[in-house]
Amino acid sequence: MSEKIRVLLAKPGLDGHDRGIKIIAAAFRDAGFEVIYTGLRQTPEQIVNAAIQEDVNVVGVSILSGAHMTLFPAILDLLKEKGGGDILLFGGGIIPNEDMKTLEKMGVSKLFTPGAVTTEIIDWLKGAVASGKKDEKIL
Repeated sequence: MSEKIRVLLAKPGLDGHDRGIKIIAAAFRDAGFEVIYTGLRQTPEQIVNAAIQEDVNVVGVSILSGAHMTLFPAILDLLKEKGGGDILLFGGGIIPNEDMKTLEKMGVSKLFTPGAVTTEIIDWLKGAVASGKKDEKIL
């Protein structure tokens, strides 16, 4: 892939724990991705508007607050509504297995749990963007 992968990273909701997403942002930059980090306490609308404006390939969100079953669907719906249906949405956080399966069926491309290795996430992201598949699942 000759063009850089553009990734928008965000922390939606009231969750203030951002160490993990900052580690991911640094790893993505080191891997050659263009990274836009919107910061803490973003609304789904802010995240989607930034993704459209920045013309990203991928949106990644970190949710540790337990609001994943509200925030991921809201982001998915807004991406579709605002013409960003081709943007991959992935995420990470403390998400029960049953909820992970439900969210992936809804259209979240991939979910990573705490302890995921950054190289695994980078490799998945490169493959998912290269294949152009929103439903890329590597479990």
